[in-house]
Amino acid sequence: MTQPKPNHAFRWGILLNSLYIVAEVAFGVMVGSIALVADALHNLSDVLGLGIAWFASWLTRLKPTAQRTYGYKGSSILAALINAVFLLIAMGAIIVEAVQRLATPEPTKGGIVMLVAGLGIIVNGATAMMFHAGQQHDLNIRGAFLHMAADAGVSLGVVIAGGIYLLTGWEWLDPVVSILVALAVLGGTWGLLKDAVNLAMAAVPKAIDTQKVHALINAYPTVAGCHDLHIWALSTTDVALTVHITRKTDVNNDQFLEQLGCELRRRFGVAHVTIQVEYGDYLPLQSSDNPY
Repeated sequence: MTQPKPNHAFRWGILLNSLYIVAEVAFGVMVGSIALVADALHNLSDVLGLGIAWFASWLTRLKPTAQRTYGYKGSSILAALINAVFLLIAMGAIIVEAVQRLATPEPTKGGIVMLVAGLGIIVNGATAMMFHAGQQHDLNIRGAFLHMAADAGVSLGVVIAGGIYLLTGWEWLDPVVSILVALAVLGGTWGLLKDAVNLAMAAVPKAIDTQKVHALINAYPTVAGCHDLHIWALSTTDVALTVHITRKTDVNNDQFLEQLGCELRRRFGVAHVTIQVEYGDYLPLQSSDNPY
């Protein structure tokens, strides 16, 4: 199945979730359910999260300027970080509300709640699928995917709890299911938050093994050694690499740089490669803190 382009996914995701918010408020007012109105406010944060991710995706395509020589690529990392924080706050709010409801259980209108939650599964599930392919190689898209998948999971929990409630009358079941779903989502969100913070701190993207990069360079023909190897993320999709290389010869230097650069791009998906060539034996400075 062909996956929608990011712009289309964001556009449709925001539209569908906005319509769902209107439906939740309408049903909530109609049946006098504060819970549905409150969930509509939570879903508003989803729309804001999608909007932030979409805006960052647009910023990454702007051309570099004299002041921002890499453009605005780093905005996608910030968007992923914001979405992770949004998710943590949203799941925390769900857990707090669920604990309060456990202390004072209240009867719910199971049929109406199941209907609205079922609609939420369709809307959030469909939106999540739009981002499924892109989330595997873009942390910003992954943030949007997790946000939608989390809400679909919460809605599924509500449907299950609502159905069992209609059969048993167990008022405590809905908050318990909400807590379990929120805890499961927190596990995935923590990984997103950790990855986003690492990229913001210019850490090596987890998909790249620094030792393998180091080994490839050292094993390359005419290379005597390398040092000052740095790898960091410019955005959630673009990686930069700089390295100093000692060569045994200065023959065909331009060809050497082109071929090694292409190999680094092909093997490790590095978008920007900068190689500085030195000649002769290299003795690392004792004060250097970089092990590579």
